Amino acid sequence: MFIQTEATPNPEVLKFLPGREVLGEGSRDFRSMEEAQASPLAADLFDIEGVVRVFFGPDFVTVGKGPHHDWPHLKAPILAAIMDHFTSGRPLFADAAEGAGGHDETAYEGETAQVVAEIKDLLDTRIRPAVAQDGGDILFNRFEPETGVVWLHMRGACSGCPSSSATLKAGVENMLKHYVPEVTRVEQVA
Repeated sequence: MFIQTEATPNPEVLKFLPGREVLGEGSRDFRSMEEAQASPLAADLFDIEGVVRVFFGPDFVTVGKGPHHDWPHLKAPILAAIMDHFTSGRPLFADAAEGAGGHDETAYEGETAQVVAEIKDLLDTRIRPAVAQDGGDILFNRFEPETGVVWLHMRGACSGCPSSSATLKAGVENMLKHYVPEVTRVEQVA
């Protein structure tokens, strides 16, 4: 098994491509050892000293490190953990129901429902594929029809990335405002 690695715009995060499906659809973000208990692979990665975040995408895993650790020391044990997991045949999640996280599924009504559908469609077709190239994901959280504000989750390499606010404002906000006139601003959920 050959696992490729790629740098991301976030210097604290590396993207690992195992050459096979990880989640298939959606994404899943683990920010602590407690959250990682849902996945044997995530738990194994958190067992490596210096790993502070794990993110699963459709065909990649991104791993975040602490500021006092270096990639040359972390890369080999991370590669070994990923390889061991995929060659062992173990499931990605301890509970089959865990699965992938996606957009918030709050029900909206009337015109607002149409606006939210357009926002989610743009995210899924134009924005999320580009963000996945950098080892992250961006998910819809909510839309406030009174103010026109869209709230989004930045996940994976995008969360905490120095350039994520520029991506959110210059890229995502401009695109959403262009195609969905009801959108006035885009904000990131903390």
